Amino acid sequence: MVEWCLPQDIDLEGVEFKSMASGSHKIQSDFIYFRKGPFFGLACFANMPVESELERGARMKSVGILSPSYTLLYRYMHFLENQVRHQLETPGHYSHLAAFYEDKKGVLHAGPGRGGSLPPVYWLPSIHRYMYPEMKFFGEQILILWKFALLRKRILIFSPPPVGVVCYRVYCCCCLANVSLPGIGGTIPESKPFFYVNVADIESLEVEVSYVACTTEKIFEEKRELYDVYVDNQNVKTHHDHLQPLLKINSADREKYRRLNEQRQMLLYSQEVEEDYNPCEEDLFVLFFLEQNNRIFQTLLEVSASQDKTLTAEHARGMGLDPQGDRSFLMDLLEAYGIDVMLVIDNPCCP
Repeated sequence: MVEWCLPQDIDLEGVEFKSMASGSHKIQSDFIYFRKGPFFGLACFANMPVESELERGARMKSVGILSPSYTLLYRYMHFLENQVRHQLETPGHYSHLAAFYEDKKGVLHAGPGRGGSLPPVYWLPSIHRYMYPEMKFFGEQILILWKFALLRKRILIFSPPPVGVVCYRVYCCCCLANVSLPGIGGTIPESKPFFYVNVADIESLEVEVSYVACTTEKIFEEKRELYDVYVDNQNVKTHHDHLQPLLKINSADREKYRRLNEQRQMLLYSQEVEEDYNPCEEDLFVLFFLEQNNRIFQTLLEVSASQDKTLTAEHARGMGLDPQGDRSFLMDLLEAYGIDVMLVIDNPCCP
């Protein structure tokens, strides 16, 4: 139940399920990013043992905030962690929360723009330090997720609690799809992080054509109509036949993964040698995929503006793609982004 809130007239229906992940009773603390209507939320959860039959031996609370954009929420993580402790130890004292609201309330009202439509690449430098471990977690599979993210597929990541670190995986997947070329992406939905979702979100997910989200509820796996791609641990899968070819790691993917790791090693070495030179691993990761995406779309735009509009195997290799292994991905990409070129890469016959 929602115990207290400001302002009191805001619609918070279902927010109690978003700010306390299913299965949280098994852990001591967590943090959760989520969406509520046009707003993004961050809540900190804590679980404290108490000697009370009424509370069944445990007191669990979450303290959260809503904002039109997720890009600034991280700044208040420390405050929320302190406040949830305070609420567990001295329930019913809300003066700090009221003062915080009075101080910050000006930023809550969404302007005419779409809430949270800033490209994810501009998100919080301090959260970046959590990203690279998440990328290493996916290993080579990150290249498969990259293709699905570029195609704006509905990606659902399952994990038991704690869910905070999985919210970072959602953000990372959105980072994979960044493109900074003008004129790209006008015909395709924006890459939307939904962060944590549960069964209360099923209705809203039914109408979404593109999203990246995470859940702690295994029931979602059976609801195939809600997602295109399901990620369980490091296992990426899809139930769509036409997307099956995208699950195979090809030679170009391995080469990209090798280059990414090579660049990381060079960065680590340069940090040891030059102490004042300190770009972080995560910036490298974000830029790696941004440059990869720009190279692909730059080539596609040039070919579409050419006389014969013919995309050859040589073009594919120039974009860092495997002419055969990525043929299906390229065809889907051209269709999704409405790019008018003719693919003349032979489809190899299987013996």
